[in-house]
Amino acid sequence: MKKLFEPYNKGSLKLKNHVVMAPMTRSRAINNVPNALMATYYKQRSGAGLIITEGTSPSPEGLGYPRIPGIFSDEQLAGWQLVTNAVHEGGAKIFLQLMHTGRIGHSSNLPQGYQLVGLSDLKAAGEIYTETGMQEFSAPLALDKQGIARIIADHVKAAQNAIAVGFDGVELHGAHGYLLEQSLNPLVNNRTDNYGGSVENRSRLLLEITHQIAAVIGADKVGLRISPYLTSNDLPAYDSAEVHNTYVYLAREMNRLGIAYLHISNNPGIPEQTHRAIRDAFKNTIIYCNGFTAETAETKLQGGSADLIAFGRSFLANPDFIGRLEKKAPLNDLDYNTLYTPGEAGYIDYPVLEESFTF
Repeated sequence: MKKLFEPYNKGSLKLKNHVVMAPMTRSRAINNVPNALMATYYKQRSGAGLIITEGTSPSPEGLGYPRIPGIFSDEQLAGWQLVTNAVHEGGAKIFLQLMHTGRIGHSSNLPQGYQLVGLSDLKAAGEIYTETGMQEFSAPLALDKQGIARIIADHVKAAQNAIAVGFDGVELHGAHGYLLEQSLNPLVNNRTDNYGGSVENRSRLLLEITHQIAAVIGADKVGLRISPYLTSNDLPAYDSAEVHNTYVYLAREMNRLGIAYLHISNNPGIPEQTHRAIRDAFKNTIIYCNGFTAETAETKLQGGSADLIAFGRSFLANPDFIGRLEKKAPLNDLDYNTLYTPGEAGYIDYPVLEESFTF
């Protein structure tokens, strides 16, 4: 049997295989509330050993996209309980990804009375989808120290909420140009207080959030997603050596804290020395994601640089993705037109191989 399909057991992660379903925004949370449709979607894909949910905001001001879920209201908690029950019935573990979009968003996507916030007031270049069409990113309000304290508290409460409704842990979204990665980037984070400037100061927000969450739910229930050298969502490139030092520093600090895993969003810009340095610095589970096939995933696992492999788009169109991999069956094509539309189409209606679908 390939390692990909064997059980995985390290620390708190006891999984039925080495396959992770990557977090992917699907915009089905009407009024930002998880629902029965989402529970069906995730249960269909519970062949994965671990599912990481779509990005979920810990607070109203972090809901930068339309119809993304939150985890701060009673209604949202009830909706997520449906999801965790369904996934556990399917035999998978599930972590909630906490994603505060920071300056990436539009005010019309937020509840009334809220506005975008960031480590600085630098407006992102580009456009974002809203219910009335594409619009330029809104300008963020720079967080003061009370605002930063609120952001930290919101993340901690969201993690507690996640555990209360049955999640096995939480993943902090420190990647893809959202708030936590904005704090790491010296060309976006231009603060002059102790949350800006040095690598240690720019890492402070992420580390304080992680420490405080670990204190209330346990470090073994916390993961972190990172995307070194990636410049998505108008995140400008900065000095390569400083990028390297930033992520090796984070890996060491997360290792010292003992979190469950690092989830690396792989991209061609990451130098091999950075890959090796992160692996050397972090002793718990490392997940790699982006562009893997069954064959390249197996090679990565056998080489030891990754402990688990996450798949994204393949899971979107193939609820029975694990069964198809095992049988070397062809995969469904993805309908890009329905990625972010509300409703069942392109969400829970992809065909499955009868013999590979077990519930």
